[in-house]
Amino acid sequence: MFTGLIEHLGDVERVEPRDDGSVLSIRCALGALRDGESIAVDGACLTVTAHDETGFSADISQETLARTTLGTLSRGEVVHLERSLRVGDRMGGHFVTGHVDGLATVTKVEVCGEARRVTLEVDESCAPYVASKGSVALNGVSLTVNEVQARRFQVMLVPYTRENTKFHALQEGTVLNLETDVLAKYVRRMFGQLGDTVSRDGSPFPDVQSEGVQGEGVTRELLEKHGYAS
Repeated sequence: MFTGLIEHLGDVERVEPRDDGSVLSIRCALGALRDGESIAVDGACLTVTAHDETGFSADISQETLARTTLGTLSRGEVVHLERSLRVGDRMGGHFVTGHVDGLATVTKVEVCGEARRVTLEVDESCAPYVASKGSVALNGVSLTVNEVQARRFQVMLVPYTRENTKFHALQEGTVLNLETDVLAKYVRRMFGQLGDTVSRDGSPFPDVQSEGVQGEGVTRELLEKHGYAS
C-alpha cells in the first residue's frame, strides 16, 4: 500500500528482457532496502529482488508489461519511486495499491499561472471509476480529479508537484499509468455494474442501466427494491 506521494526520482540503469518478462535496474538514493520489499515505480508495485547502495533491481511480469508503461522504459529515463506505507505514517495522499488499472493519455496541458491544468483520456473500462473530486494516481502521483466528461478528466498540477516529479515536462501525447480509487471499484461491483453480484436475497443484482434509471445512478428506490435500504 502506498500514498501517492513521490519520495524520490530514480534513473533507469538497465532493462534486461527475459522470456517471462524483464528485469528492471534503477539507480536511486532510497537508503537501506531489503529483498522482498515493495516499491512503486511510476505507480506500479514491484518487488525488490536485489539491491546495493546505488539502487535496486526488480522483476517485471508479462502482465505488468502489458498493462503499464514500464515496458517502454529505457536506460537514462526518470521514474517516480515510493516505498510502501508503514503503519503510523502520515496519510498525505490517498490509498494507492500500486495495481495499475490502465493507461491515461494527456490530450491538453493548459498554463494556469505557475500551475498546469491537464486533460487526460482513458479507456472506456476505466472511465466509470473516475469521479469529480475523487482521487486518481497518475504514474504513482496522487491527484484530485477536477472535472469529468465521458472518457476525459482534468487534474491540476500545482507548482510543488511539477517541481518534485517528472511532470514538469508533461506534454500532449504522454501516456501515464492510471490507478483509480480502490473504493470506486468495490462500490461499482457491489451495485452490480459488473453483472455478477447478488442482492441480499441471493438473486442477481441488476445493472443500473437495465433498471431504466440511466443517468440517475443508484437511487434509494433501487436500494429499497433489492433489500439494501428500508
